[in-house]
Amino acid sequence: MISRNLYFQIVFRVLLMAVFAAGAGWSLASNGFGLLTVVLLVVEIPLAINLINYLNSTNRKMSYFLEAIQNNDSTLKFPQNISGKPIRELYQGLNKVNEQIQQLKIESQTREQYFQTLLEHVATGILTFNSKGFVLHANTSAKKMLGMEVLTHINQIERINRNLFQAVQNIRPFDQKLVTLTTERGTIELSLKASSIKTATDELILLSVQDIRNELDEKELDSWMKLIRVLMHEIMNSIAPITSLAESLRQFFTKEGREALPSEIDEKTIGMTVRGLNVINEQGNGLMHFVESYRKLTRLPKPEKKVFRVEDLVNRVKVLYLSLENAEFVKLNVSIIPPEMELVADENLISQVLLNLLKNALEAISKQPDARILLTAKIAENKRPEICIADNGPGIPEEIIEQVFVPFFTTRENGSGIGLSLSRQIMRLHGGSLQVRSVPNKETVFCLGF
Repeated sequence: MISRNLYFQIVFRVLLMAVFAAGAGWSLASNGFGLLTVVLLVVEIPLAINLINYLNSTNRKMSYFLEAIQNNDSTLKFPQNISGKPIRELYQGLNKVNEQIQQLKIESQTREQYFQTLLEHVATGILTFNSKGFVLHANTSAKKMLGMEVLTHINQIERINRNLFQAVQNIRPFDQKLVTLTTERGTIELSLKASSIKTATDELILLSVQDIRNELDEKELDSWMKLIRVLMHEIMNSIAPITSLAESLRQFFTKEGREALPSEIDEKTIGMTVRGLNVINEQGNGLMHFVESYRKLTRLPKPEKKVFRVEDLVNRVKVLYLSLENAEFVKLNVSIIPPEMELVADENLISQVLLNLLKNALEAISKQPDARILLTAKIAENKRPEICIADNGPGIPEEIIEQVFVPFFTTRENGSGIGLSLSRQIMRLHGGSLQVRSVPNKETVFCLGF
């Protein structure tokens, strides 16, 4: 409706000017440069000025409106009680658009305030900064953890702790870092996780900061409790028979509350004593072996890291694999993508971990008719190297999968229960991880993450 009325007003003025121009031309051709011709030409001037003013008036109002939008000024309001219908309808339309913009702005501000309030109330610290290090937002939790009231640039963090500053400065999207920080509230363990947000002009880093000291303390306490229970179980199992046997042997050499005389000891008693002492010796050796296993867990050598090709590591492991029991019956399938993949680690320790996992896999699939083991090396979704060993054995029940890495926990009759614990500790010394996932009666996968 607005464009139709404007079009009509413009066309009417143009046609009117065309009529007077045609009349002036006819008069000039018929009568020469006479009075009529002059009058008609003079009338053309105000008509042209009127058309120009009409167009400029509309353009000026549109320009005011667009400038107001550009300057985020939604208070501009056009009068609607004017006589000209086309302009009145144009003003009504502009006012309606302006009201919609105001409504969108109010809704946007409401949402922004909601999320701002939400961020201020979460226990996790949230920090956003741009490529130049300027902090665009830092919620209360983040500033509280860092012990700062105002945070405008990440360089300010250097005054708090240089290690934390370097971790924040060098963190990249999808990285995760752990930093120990000493504050007035004591020592805290900060977990830093980063993600990126791309805008039209810059790339922002969204950093979450979380104090996980309590979680670490709880997990550490839980691990110690599990270890103590296993130690008590193993030690009691070894000592109880020794105590019982020693009591039985003591009774052989005690008569009516006194020590037995040499003449009261026969060959049968001597034979039973020797057998009992042999059992005590075996139990003692077993207990010593158990303690030695515990010492292995606590005395791992520091990794001697160097760069090596994963293909060389796998070829070495394949040779060692053939020395394992029943290895000749189960082919080891290998996949390395990309083939030129390299690692920075202690090759000897990593091969020890892989060999232990392959041995476990062989034992797990010993009764499978279609036994398969697959070793894969690839770049994982987090852009980091990963080596996985998968087998199609019976799997690990869900109720015990969290316990397989607990020292001395084992489901095998002749297992020591330290292989997986040792392997995970080796990976932790490398700054990596050892994870397991299992689907009963389908597959079990152990993955080394670097």
